[in-house]
Amino acid sequence: MHALPALLDNALQRLPAGPLCVGFSGGMDSTVLLQALAASPAARTRGLRAWHVHHGLHADADQWVAECEATCAGLSIPLTVTRVEVERDAGTGPEASARQARRASFRDGLADGEILVFAHHRDDQAETFLLRAMRASGPDGLAAMRDWRDFGPGHLWRPLLGVPRASLEEYATAHGLHWVEDPGNADTSFDRNFLRQQVLPLLGERWPHASAALARSAALCDEAAGLLDSGDDTALADVSTDDAASLSRSRLSALAPARRARVLRRWIDRLGLPPLPAKGVVQLESTLLPARADAMATFEWHGAVIHAWRDLLHAEWRQSSLPDDWQVPWDGTAPLSLPTHATLYLRAVQRAPGFGRALLVHSRRGGERITLPGRDHGHALKQVLQDLAVPPWKRARLPLLSTTEGELLAAGDRILSAAFEQWLREHGTCLQWSPAPRQSQAD
Repeated sequence: MHALPALLDNALQRLPAGPLCVGFSGGMDSTVLLQALAASPAARTRGLRAWHVHHGLHADADQWVAECEATCAGLSIPLTVTRVEVERDAGTGPEASARQARRASFRDGLADGEILVFAHHRDDQAETFLLRAMRASGPDGLAAMRDWRDFGPGHLWRPLLGVPRASLEEYATAHGLHWVEDPGNADTSFDRNFLRQQVLPLLGERWPHASAALARSAALCDEAAGLLDSGDDTALADVSTDDAASLSRSRLSALAPARRARVLRRWIDRLGLPPLPAKGVVQLESTLLPARADAMATFEWHGAVIHAWRDLLHAEWRQSSLPDDWQVPWDGTAPLSLPTHATLYLRAVQRAPGFGRALLVHSRRGGERITLPGRDHGHALKQVLQDLAVPPWKRARLPLLSTTEGELLAAGDRILSAAFEQWLREHGTCLQWSPAPRQSQAD
């Protein structure tokens, strides 16, 4: 009786509901996992398949595909093979770039509710813990790999995190399994291979339980991170506003610095912006949080930006302003693309759009006045924008709509003159100002 079947049987007793897809490299670990799952009637009944990602980084990559196909054919398991392009100049190294390309392929191709199964084991967990420690990670990073989490339209499951590599090797040998040997795994210029080939064996000589202890530390960090996450959610709710992209500076400042840093990172993550770097937290602490209400302090990173204005922090993708003195004629019959990559258009509710004459769309020049609905006199646009708490950086990209005689009809699609609002209502249409697509916002 070999160790793996008992350990894996324990995991399979908790077989998650949903079809299973094994991330199949063809190496020993994923071959053992696929073999064990293929022996489970329950796994087959739920829908079991394998998925191999061809990176094209090694001369034998095509041969590896052939071996994966042979293994799956012998098990009567369907195999999906996806070829990906790995960015060689991404600055993250070939190992990380290949992993990113592989994960993106899995995420895009996973079916709704499908469960992607990886063969990461206890020694992998120990290596990941050490790698994260060398990067000075906190509890979230040191939690290393989770055994279960949401992934794309489905989930990611790692049933072997409690199983040592030695048990996999024993099982593979006892069952006469054949697998792909990637010669790159012996290259100690890669950090993970260096840990696997040199560091962990040395630790094991002194402390035979080293891998198990490191994996256990990762599990304890995961528990601690879970408790911190709960507190982060509460703190984020306390400092949030009606606008998900804005936080209260005064309420943030009342938090403990360590909690504040976690809340800021959680906020940025929920907005779908690039991860906030450590220097960003430092900049927020030293410059943006204590800035004067009218100082307009900012921090930019990877195409994203955080602005401090009044009592708020605002986070968004960086966008350009309208050029000074820019203007174009527009009759409203077709959408108008702005220099900021945003779009201005009339959306018909009852009848076809169009002004019936040419108007002017232009940038702010100062001194504009507008007569708002329900008012009998004009107001300075600057004052209207301040009263509506429109931040200065948004004012700079605000398109104005005027007659050729200079009467201001609209500023964006929220601020309308009384006469223009009546015209829109009578013609069954409304003015829409759509933001720039994400890929153009940092141009």
